[in-house]
Amino acid sequence: MSTGTPSTSWLTQEAYDRLSRELQELIANRPAMAQEINARREEGDLKENGGYHAAREEQGKQEGRILQLTKLLREAKVGEAPTSEGTAGPGMVVTVRFGDADGSDEDDVETFLIGSREEAGTTDLDVYSSASPLGQALTGAKEGDHVSYSTPTGKTLTVTLLSAKPYRG
Repeated sequence: MSTGTPSTSWLTQEAYDRLSRELQELIANRPAMAQEINARREEGDLKENGGYHAAREEQGKQEGRILQLTKLLREAKVGEAPTSEGTAGPGMVVTVRFGDADGSDEDDVETFLIGSREEAGTTDLDVYSSASPLGQALTGAKEGDHVSYSTPTGKTLTVTLLSAKPYRG
């Protein structure tokens, strides 16, 4: 069963609503930010006006977040990801064992959600992006499967998928 493209973000309704509120607040704050920049500009020489440059930098961050949230919310799938229990993918809580397939090191067991990092604000679970190397390697894996992935440092790690259950929020 297809879980969407790696760029598809699965969000719970709670996360979608929270991010929508944040976007609306940022958009509503645009006039105040413009007013702050104008007030700082009137203070004099722009080359040595730290308040002006700080306000412009803050405006840039806010505009970047507006673009990020707009794209995320436009492309997000809200609700449960179309992945069946026992198969890892976006929207699934997975338990994996790192290391050798023989299971000799039980200390390297970890449970996390495969999803958008924006989901982290709605759960106590660690969240790994489905676009991350581990998320990509696990997507489509069935319970008991051993998958390998490359870390950003170039090291290859192997994990065993112990369980995959839909995230219920």
